[in-house]
Amino acid sequence: MSVEHSAGLTTLSVNLNKVALLRNSRGGDSPSVVRAAGTVLGAGAGGITLHPRPDLRHARPDDIAPMRELCLAPVELNLEGNPFAPANDRYPGFLQLVEQYRPDQATLVPDADAQLTSDHGFDLALDAARLRPIVASLRALGIRVSLFVDMDAVDIERAAEIGVDRIEIYTGPYARAYSCGDAAAALDACAQTASAARAVGLGVNAGHDLDLHNLGALLRYCAPISEVSIGHALVGDALYQGLEATVRAYLGVIADAYGR
Repeated sequence: MSVEHSAGLTTLSVNLNKVALLRNSRGGDSPSVVRAAGTVLGAGAGGITLHPRPDLRHARPDDIAPMRELCLAPVELNLEGNPFAPANDRYPGFLQLVEQYRPDQATLVPDADAQLTSDHGFDLALDAARLRPIVASLRALGIRVSLFVDMDAVDIERAAEIGVDRIEIYTGPYARAYSCGDAAAALDACAQTASAARAVGLGVNAGHDLDLHNLGALLRYCAPISEVSIGHALVGDALYQGLEATVRAYLGVIADAYGR
C-alpha cells in the first residue's frame, strides 16, 4: 500500500458510502467496500471516510472493523455521524461505534434520518451545550473531532469554545454555485469561515459535492485546507475512469492547487 500525499498538501479522504450503497442494493458483499478501500489507498489516498447511519442505507457498523485494520498511520480513518442519533436494534449509536473502533477523526454531522445526505451544518446557538461533553469524551479517547458547519457560519468562536479540533465546511452550496458559473460569493464565504476558524486555532476540512472541476479553485482560494472528504463524485468518475485512476486524478488536482 502506498500513500503518495505529501506533507503540506490537503489529505484526500475517500468516502466509500456510495460503494456500500451499491452493495446493499443487491445484498451480499459485491462490490466489496474493503476491496475498494484497498484500491484507493493503494492509489495514494490519505484516508477513508465512512458515514454509518441508523437506517443502514450505505456504510454499516460491520464495515468499520476492516477499515480500522487497513487505515494504519499515516493513513487515517474518519467516521462521520450524528452524535445525537439514538441506537436501534441494528445500530448501536454513533458514539458507541467511535468508542469501539477509535478512528483517527470523528466528524460530527447533524443529519436526520429523513435526509438523503448531509445538507447543513450545526446551529451552535442550539447545540453547543449538548455537544460540549460529547466533544470532551471523544478527545479524551485521543480522537480528533471535526464539526460540520455551513460555509457562511457565524459562530466559529463557539466551535472552538466547545473544544473541537477542526471544522468541516459544508461545500454543497459552493459546488452548486460553481456549476452555475458564479462561485465568487461562495468562495468568499468559504474563505472567511476558514480564516475565522484558523484565527481561533482550529484546523479546516471541507466536503460535499466536491469534484475534479471545483476542487482546485476551493483549495487555491481557501488554503490551507487540511482534508477533503469526497465520495459521490469520485465514485461516479470511477465508473468511467476506473477507481485507481480516479483517485490519482483527484490527487493531481490537489497537487496542482499547491503548485506541486
